Amino acid sequence: MAETILVTLIIFSSIFGVIFTFLTTRNKERLALIENGADAKLFNSGKKYSFGHFILSIALLAIGVGAGILFGALLRQNGMEDEVAFSSCIFIFGGIGLMFSFFLTRKLDKEDK
Repeated sequence: MAETILVTLIIFSSIFGVIFTFLTTRNKERLALIENGADAKLFNSGKKYSFGHFILSIALLAIGVGAGILFGALLRQNGMEDEVAFSSCIFIFGGIGLMFSFFLTRKLDKEDK
């Protein structure tokens, strides 16, 4: 019981420490650049991420995972082991869904320009 609490505290404190260090270092770097006369536009990367692209990626990933589960069930009925059938199909179809999302997002971005 005490080990579980200790491990949980270590994990969350490590995550907090990494995020805190990243944010404070980034802030110090930006302040130093501004003090040296750099323009504030330097911090804008120019690429805006839209919520629609994120939803599209999540939706296609979910569709891929669902298709992977369905195809894994079909393979299991044909004699393949459960663990191999489901895990391989979920990863394969989830990856195909994310690849399709990438190409579709890239096409949509080209149409916007």
